Amino acid sequence: MLSATVTETIEFHHLDPMNVVWHGNYVQYLEKARSALLDAIDYNYTEMYESGFYWPIVDIRVKYLRPLRFRQTVAITATLVEFENRLKLDYLITNPETGQKLTKAQTIQVAVDKDSGEMHFRSPEILFEKLMAKGISP
Repeated sequence: MLSATVTETIEFHHLDPMNVVWHGNYVQYLEKARSALLDAIDYNYTEMYESGFYWPIVDIRVKYLRPLRFRQTVAITATLVEFENRLKLDYLITNPETGQKLTKAQTIQVAVDKDSGEMHFRSPEILFEKLMAKGISP
């Protein structure tokens, strides 16, 4: 499957009073990796909207294995694992120097027709075309 990796250096404003990354900030890290993956298939949010669809996240799961700390550099990898009926992405946050796993996560997005507001139970053809152009087929 297709993957994309971004790096992030933990900043002071990411921390909670216990000097570890506040749990809500992890969603921003996942978004950066997801956006890089969507860019890789030329179907990021602008292209989604122009093709007539919103793709809201309907499920998110995060497993915090080890804390992220100030000035730590982490690698966030998003991997496309399912796309026929929804976009399902797995994420792994690691220490790029040691390979140590720090966080695992998963998101699920569904296609919603922007005009009618109706959820589609099959991904739109435009997604299949974009993926096939990258050599990925169902």
